[in-house]
Order: sequence, then structure tokens, then C-alpha cells
Amino acid sequence: MTFYDGIYPFYPLQRTSFIFSTHLLTIILVFLVLTVSFLLILPGIRGKSRLLWMFRIIISLLIGIVIVALNFTSDWAEARATTNTTYKSFSSEEVNAEVGLHIGLYGINITLKGNPVNQLNETINYNEMFAWKDTIDEEYGNALERGLPNPILYIAEKFTLNNPCGLIYQYRYSGRYASATLWTAFCCWLVANVLFSMPVILYAGYMMVATAAFIFFSVASFSTIMNLPTCLFTIGTSGAFQTEYSGSFWLALATGVLCLIIGVLVVLLDCLIPGKIRDAFSVGVDNDEDEDVYFGEGYLNSNFLAGVTTTPLTTLVLPTVSFCQFNEMMYCRSRVISHDHDH
Repeated sequence: MTFYDGIYPFYPLQRTSFIFSTHLLTIILVFLVLTVSFLLILPGIRGKSRLLWMFRIIISLLIGIVIVALNFTSDWAEARATTNTTYKSFSSEEVNAEVGLHIGLYGINITLKGNPVNQLNETINYNEMFAWKDTIDEEYGNALERGLPNPILYIAEKFTLNNPCGLIYQYRYSGRYASATLWTAFCCWLVANVLFSMPVILYAGYMMVATAAFIFFSVASFSTIMNLPTCLFTIGTSGAFQTEYSGSFWLALATGVLCLIIGVLVVLLDCLIPGKIRDAFSVGVDNDEDEDVYFGEGYLNSNFLAGVTTTPLTTLVLPTVSFCQFNEMMYCRSRVISHDHDH
């Protein structure tokens, strides 16, 4: 390690930046495969119900992928600032860069992009992920060994256990509760889709309302962070910058509103026009067809029965015979048959 003569320290480990979450990519691919599979069977649906069925499937899959993906996104809250700041340790050289902090339910994502990108004979374009399964102290230690720039290390240090800001406790626990309620909302969404394919549309509407309720609970859990005293970040000459709600937060809120609207509409329509709402969801059709088959009273054609008189059926009453009498009768019958055979 060389710390003098304006030479930067040498870090043997190669930098590997966080680009895109593999979990999020897997979720997107799975739901895309499901969407394509449902669209392939679309030509087999007859009549006007084809468009309604396609619209219902796409909306349902969209809600499901949003609920699952929100657990792995890293932009529930974010902060950005463009500043002149020191780049490496043991050096007073400054760079002009945009610093970003993106907070998710399972960790934080810190970005650093130079303006321009090439400065000090280096490409300044970092995107580093720090996940907190329990703490991020171990990942912070790895970042020190890798020699990440000072702005990234400064922000990551704010989320360690020994830091007086205590941000790790605020975001970790709120993220856990938000994630738990989101997974509960996903389970309610699954049950609602099962009920939509059965003649119990009313209960499917109730489950969509429950899905919206749990999404709202997750949003409320994460928003409790903003009610706590904030820890100021001071990087370079930009001054302090604070986190604000970002895309995932507003997307979760919009998805909850959409689920609430769908659930309330289904409940109201099922109470007002239950027959039409069942026809729209293609449930209960077999029962209606079965009602057309009638096995009751028959009708006679007078043209075929011209000149034919019908008499009512009479009931033939058989005498009651005991078991002994029955055996005696059968014995006598067998004797008569054998006697005729001999003659």
C-alpha cells in the first residue's frame, strides 16, 4: 500500500457493481411466461367474452407481479445530490459527481456517477448494493477492502450498527413489516383468483378488498420512517440531502387503490346484478344449461293416437305367501314337471 507522493492506494480486489436484482429479473420472467401462456389459449375462447377474459387475466397478472416485485425493488425512498467531493481516501482530489441513495425493503443501493463520467483517469460509475439480512457491517467491511469511493462509504456507514443515527433499526424493522404484509396481500390475491373461477364472486370481491387492505398496511408501515427524526447526510459542497418517497412507494399505493376499486365494484355488481356478473366471469353457465333438461310430465301427440283409447293402468295385487307355502308350491310344481316328462 502506498499512501504518499500523490499515488492512490492499490486495491487488489476487482470492483463488481450491482446492476440489476436477479430476484426481480426472475419474477419478471416468470410472470411474462404466464402471460404468454394465457394469451396462447385466447383464440379458443368464443364470443364477446374473449376480450373480457383477456382484460381480466392481464390486470390480475399485473397486480400479482407488482405485489411480488415490490419486495425486491430498491426505490421505496431515495435521495440525490450533485456535488464536488473527494473521491479516494488519502487524497484531496475532488470530482464532480451525482450521488444517489435508494432504499428498499431488504437493503440500500448507493450510486455514484461522475459528471463527466471519466475523471482522474478513471470511469466513475458505481452502483453498489448493501443488503441487511441482519446487519450490513460485514458488507461495509468488504467495501472498505475493495476501496470504494468516499461518498459510498460515508453513506453506507450511516446504516451500520455502531452509527449514532440508528438508521439500520428504522429501515430494517419497517421493511420487514412492509414485506410481511405484502406477502400476505399476495396470498389474498391468489385466493381471490381461485374464487373468481367459482360461482362465489361475492367472496372473490371480499378477498380483493383484503388484498388492498394489506397493501395499504405495508405502505403505512414504511411511511412510519418519515415520522422519526431524520439523520442528515452531508457530502462535499452540496449540503445535506434527505430521502423522500420514490417510485415503489407510489406504485404500491396505486396498486392498493386499484385492488380496492375492483373489489368494491365486484361486491356491488354481485349484489345488484348477480346473473350478469356471473355471465361476465363465465361461471354458473353449466347449471343454466342443465336446467333446460326436463324429465317431468310428458305430452301425448293426438295425431298418432287418433281412434286409440287409453285405459288407466290398474294395480295388480299379489297375495301374500309365506316362506313355507312358497317352498311347498315349488315342490309341487317340480313333481308335476317330472311326471309329465316320464309320460
